Amino acid sequence: MRHNKKFNHLGRTSSHRKAMLSNMACSLIKHKRIATTTAKAKALRVYIEPLLTKAKDDSTHSRRTVFSYLQNKDIVTELFRDVAQKIANRPGGYTRILKTGFRLGDAAEMCIIELVDYNENMLKEKAVKKASRTRRASAKKTTSVAQEAKKQETAETVTPETLTTE
Repeated sequence: MRHNKKFNHLGRTSSHRKAMLSNMACSLIKHKRIATTTAKAKALRVYIEPLLTKAKDDSTHSRRTVFSYLQNKDIVTELFRDVAQKIANRPGGYTRILKTGFRLGDAAEMCIIELVDYNENMLKEKAVKKASRTRRASAKKTTSVAQEAKKQETAETVTPETLTTE
């Protein structure tokens, strides 16, 4: 029976699974987005989120702890220098899983896992949504001000004086 065995073993031995998750975490930190199967992405999320939380505190102990998981000095440096600066204010949820469909060969469910603060397209959409949310009265006011400015601009460009000089 599988009592109290909650995580997905991914059909691999313990050492193979640890090595695979370490390599995937390094790739995610390096490229900010990777494509993989949904099962691996969910396992990677559980693996990397505590490491990202640990990276917020830049101390020797936390660097050594993260290095024991990742085993790559350059990636640890990038994590603590660049990535930790972007996620400093975020209380959790550093990764996003976007499902992309099914793989042709074996119909495995595929997805993209990415670091949330590095997707520029979604950050732009979020900023636009925040800017577009206004009260009804102020929205009418801004549109009427914009229409008035447009009318004045067209009135200035076409005046009787400009027509006679041409």
